[in-house]
Amino acid sequence: MTRAPQEDPRAARTRARLRAALLEECAERPLEEVGVAALVRRAGVGRATFYGHYDGLEALAVDTCADVVRQAVDALHAWRGRPDPVNAPPALREFFAGLAPHAALYRSLLAPGGGGPLGRVLHRDLRARSLAERELAGAADAPLVASAVAATFAGVLADWLHGLLEAAPEEVADQVWQLLVALHRSR
Repeated sequence: MTRAPQEDPRAARTRARLRAALLEECAERPLEEVGVAALVRRAGVGRATFYGHYDGLEALAVDTCADVVRQAVDALHAWRGRPDPVNAPPALREFFAGLAPHAALYRSLLAPGGGGPLGRVLHRDLRARSLAERELAGAADAPLVASAVAATFAGVLADWLHGLLEAAPEEVADQVWQLLVALHRSR
C-alpha cells in the first residue's frame, strides 16, 4: 500500500498501533498463527479500520518491516570516500546485529535466496539507491551492477536469517561487504 506524502496524523497513529501490535503478536507466535481478530484487539482498533489501512496481515507485516529495509539500504551506503574493501562500515555491522529481536518475522517475509514480499521491497529499494549512485558517478554499467548488488545483498541476508550461512553478525556484515565491493570494482 502506498502512502500519501502528507499522511493524516490519525491514520499514521493507527498504522503505528497496528505495527506495534503485530510486533507484540509475533513475539508470542509466528506470523502464520497471528489472526486479525487478536491483532485488532491488541491494537485497540476495529476490523474495518484494519482493512481500511491494509489488504491483510502480510501487507501490514511488510509495512512493519519496511524500516529494516530502509536501515539496510542506509547501512550499505553509510561510508564516505574510498571504501575499506575488508571491513564493513559500522552501520552495516550494527544493522546485522540489530536483526535478532524480530528475526522470525523477517524470516517469514524473506525467503531463502532473497525472495518473498520483504525481499522484493529490499531488492527494489536497494537497486534504486545503487542505480542512482552509479549513474551519479557516471558508471556505464549502472543497471547491471545495481541489480547485482541488490540481489547479492538480499540473498545473503535471507540465507543468513534462515541459518544457511553460519556467521556472527559482524562476520556476515564483513563478508557481504567484501562481495559488494568486488561487484563495484568488477566493471
